[in-house]
Amino acid sequence: MAVPDTGVDPHPDLRNNLLPGRDIAAGGSSDGRRDRNSHGTAMAGLIAAHGRGSSGALGMAPAAKILPIISSPKEQSTADYLAAGVEHALQSGADVISISSVGGSSARLQEAIDAALQANVIIVAAAGNQPDDSVVGYPARHPGVIAVGGVDRDGNHAAISVTGREIDVVAPATDIYSTSYDAKYARGSGTSSATAIVAGAVALIRSRYPELPATEVVHRLTATAIDKGPPGRDDQYGYGVIDLVAALTADVPPLAAQSPTASAPADATPTTTAAGSGSGSGGDGPVGWLLATGGLAALGGGAAWALAVRRRRRTGAASPPAGG
Repeated sequence: MAVPDTGVDPHPDLRNNLLPGRDIAAGGSSDGRRDRNSHGTAMAGLIAAHGRGSSGALGMAPAAKILPIISSPKEQSTADYLAAGVEHALQSGADVISISSVGGSSARLQEAIDAALQANVIIVAAAGNQPDDSVVGYPARHPGVIAVGGVDRDGNHAAISVTGREIDVVAPATDIYSTSYDAKYARGSGTSSATAIVAGAVALIRSRYPELPATEVVHRLTATAIDKGPPGRDDQYGYGVIDLVAALTADVPPLAAQSPTASAPADATPTTTAAGSGSGSGGDGPVGWLLATGGLAALGGGAAWALAVRRRRRTGAASPPAGG
């Protein structure tokens, strides 16, 4: 799992799953395993935190390996830096790329995204956050990329999440606790978090069905989503809230001859911005939110996933900067 972001700090709940990566930002010289912003560490934790026995954070796919890529030490990056991150992920053999940022595109970024999709890599990307974003950003709007929106504590459309015909699925996006730098924890809201949660779910599906091509993995995710709003796909929820248990266990007929995701022309905004915002302490882990919104309503025998419900208010929290 590649995470092009602000880097990933070697948090005690995450370090066993952290591979050497790469710093491709201007003047960068690390292997990606550092993060003074918190955003990348939080995203990695939602995907693959392994916890420490009976304590700590547990991500969606706690056996997944994270390839950290610093595309920017802050929350803004150019499209070409993100392109270099996608290129490095492809060269390194990543089969899932989680992009919790939105913005514009460049010819190089479009080519990098296309090359990854053609290589059977699944790309999951944040739709964007209001009020900073008014439309689904890039690369979420790229054809074939899973565009992720957000739901709130009640399982309804999160006010922070942008809407649009490109939205494919939604996941929890408000008051999400995850790992932070210096072995701390932080709470954040935004489609960044929803994207990392969906990316973790995709990693589990790929692990469960290693023979499935990327298009079928995406189809399994969208076909089993819990429908919300008007019947069928809509601009707020896409195909619905991801249902992890159904995605892993349901009998899903093969995809018919059509694209499983929405598509739209790329825009030309010059930068990408992290799709999340930070605040104080409190909140639940990703699986706790899925339980609350119905996405794990049928869970049986999944003790490892259920552990992520535990609250972490007793642990010191470091809030990420705004936008994290």
